Amino acid sequence: MRVMTTKNFILDTNVLLHDPEAIYRFEENTVCIPIVVIEEVDTFKKDPTELGRNAREIARRIDAMRTNGSLTEGVPLPDAGLLRVVVSDRDLPRGHRISHQADNLIMATALHIKESEPDRPAIFVSLDTNLRIRANALGIEAVDYDTERISIDELYPGTGEVEVESGVIDTLFDEGTVALPPPVGGGRWYENEYLTVRDGRRTALARVRAAMGTLELTYGLKDPIWGIRPRNREQHYAIDACLRQDIKLVTLVGKAGTGKTLLAIAAALQMVTEEQAYQKVVVGRPVMPLGRDIGFLPGDVEEKLKPWMQPIHDNVEYLLGLGHKRDKRRGQGTNDLVDMGVMEVEPLTYIRGRSLPHQFLIIDEAQNLTPHEVKTILTRAGDGTKVVL
Repeated sequence: MRVMTTKNFILDTNVLLHDPEAIYRFEENTVCIPIVVIEEVDTFKKDPTELGRNAREIARRIDAMRTNGSLTEGVPLPDAGLLRVVVSDRDLPRGHRISHQADNLIMATALHIKESEPDRPAIFVSLDTNLRIRANALGIEAVDYDTERISIDELYPGTGEVEVESGVIDTLFDEGTVALPPPVGGGRWYENEYLTVRDGRRTALARVRAAMGTLELTYGLKDPIWGIRPRNREQHYAIDACLRQDIKLVTLVGKAGTGKTLLAIAAALQMVTEEQAYQKVVVGRPVMPLGRDIGFLPGDVEEKLKPWMQPIHDNVEYLLGLGHKRDKRRGQGTNDLVDMGVMEVEPLTYIRGRSLPHQFLIIDEAQNLTPHEVKTILTRAGDGTKVVL
């Protein structure tokens, strides 16, 4: 019977600051933390951003494990594996020393672990590309920490296609709904998935209502939404999702320039000013990592925020300049909408701690947020609020 050899995973500081639960993600192997990593984590504990929160969290977790034994000898992790804090006086070869002392000590500790246990693979885990290159140059296997990283191709697209029999599309256009056809290949349809329905001659755009077992025709959008008409089916799907009150959370993913923010703002203004389904539009954009102060920027608060919030203002000014059916909208700018209580535009830093009921909340550039920051924002949504990321 072949015995599986466990591995030593040496974690860099940035891994723990990125994910305090990283120590639990290496199965039955040994997680090694160089003592200098503990020191580096300690320097971040008063940071007001997520880095500080993560630094305090990982310190608490490791401290709690001290009751289970000696950290230097290794303590068992809850599910499997061991956790070790490694102290080493090993130095790097002269040609590998650089000015950053902490990196030197981390690399030296990784080399010590590799040399002291030659029968067990030693793997250095870091988010720092250059440090992984250095580790490889020292003969240490190095990998990126990518447990939360997902390829764009692996994301659920939210759209699909289905072939139907002749006459189904006629029924869909006449009645607005049809029975949900079975998915191809024995898969499944998801609630609010958007489908291109084809019968060989014509096509229709529909939304899956899996709970009811039906396909529902999307909005026809005969009239433009604040002067905006969708130019392709993906934009059509996006507007439809933003206009549906029963869809509480919408995520729009696409390349730059595909109209994500513009479509979301147009739909939001439609739902607030025309449908009166929400009290106001709140548009948030990350100015910098959530929690950072803007005090070092020149000017008052409005002047400090202007460069960061200008893309939002540009989109609103564009919508207001398209010549809507109501003349009173013409000549109004973002500030006018703010004064009327229709819209708020502010950095995400100011959203933390607020409660936002019955509002249409748009989070622009959400890809620049961490999962924790997104969760923080979503918890601000009160009763009756819709969120578009």
